[in-house]
Amino acid sequence: MSGFIINVDFSLHEASKKRSDGNQKHQRFVRRRRFLERKGFLKKKQLPAPQPQPAPKGHVSHQGQPRKKRPAEAGTDHDSFHASGFSHAPRTLPKGKDGCRVVQVGRTMDSSSQLTCFPSKVRKVAGSIKSLAGVHREALLSEYDSGLPAAPVSSKPSKLVAIDCEMVGTGPGGRTSDLARCSIVNYHGDVVYDKYIRPIEPIADYRTRWSGIRKHHMKNATPFKMAQKEILKLLTGKVVVGHAIHNDFKALKYFHPKVATRDTAQIPLLNRRAGFPEHETASLKRLTKQLLHRDIQVGRDGHSSVEDARATMELYKVIEAEWEKHLALSRQQE
Repeated sequence: MSGFIINVDFSLHEASKKRSDGNQKHQRFVRRRRFLERKGFLKKKQLPAPQPQPAPKGHVSHQGQPRKKRPAEAGTDHDSFHASGFSHAPRTLPKGKDGCRVVQVGRTMDSSSQLTCFPSKVRKVAGSIKSLAGVHREALLSEYDSGLPAAPVSSKPSKLVAIDCEMVGTGPGGRTSDLARCSIVNYHGDVVYDKYIRPIEPIADYRTRWSGIRKHHMKNATPFKMAQKEILKLLTGKVVVGHAIHNDFKALKYFHPKVATRDTAQIPLLNRRAGFPEHETASLKRLTKQLLHRDIQVGRDGHSSVEDARATMELYKVIEAEWEKHLALSRQQE
């Protein structure tokens, strides 16, 4: 044999070389693409579409709805909620005690954080809350109304006075009652007015046994017209307390608004407290003895209008809160 012919096939080597070169180029392409994605140079349509993962069996899809945060992620949304108010708040708030919806004001969820509680059946009455930062609990609650009737507010002490008048008899047989003395005390029992008053008609009966008025009291007495102006000036805009007060207003020839009148002779609460029949018209003397444990209108010198006015105010204070609440509810029903 003159020689050997060797036929070597290098196709496998070249294919493996091309495959390795292709892998390197692909890797460089992938690295370049990722770099462009991070820099934001690629358009959205050039980005690869996210591959939806198959939902586990029995799972209900909520596609298109915001993903609920896990308990571990709940604290991450506090900054945005704290800065933007209710716009970033969860749609359903956790319930606290008494069925309240609790809103977390602070940044952390520890037990020392302040919780603001809103009743579950409240209605918004004015404005909208933009931010909870720096807002006190009282300020937040003041913007909500529970829907219940407002608590009755009793009259201010400066707006309360008690009045008592003493009368004498004028006209034929002294059968007409005319004003001869008027006393007014404030809420604390201090005298703001006490004068003897001379009637327009001549006095036929001084009724000293009950009124305590005598002839010498009329020498320097104030004329009725002048006294009437002084008294009405004091009563205007006030809540007036009296016992059988319609008799006092009749003697003054005056009509006071009913809503600003408190007659201790016409309130069943006092009789109930004293143990008397509710619809009985008990005298001021009996009520004072039973409830205040004090004797008034004793002796032969007649009644003292200052003493009676003070006793009337003290009787009013005994049932003030309950009485004012009752009157407020009655006005609401009307």
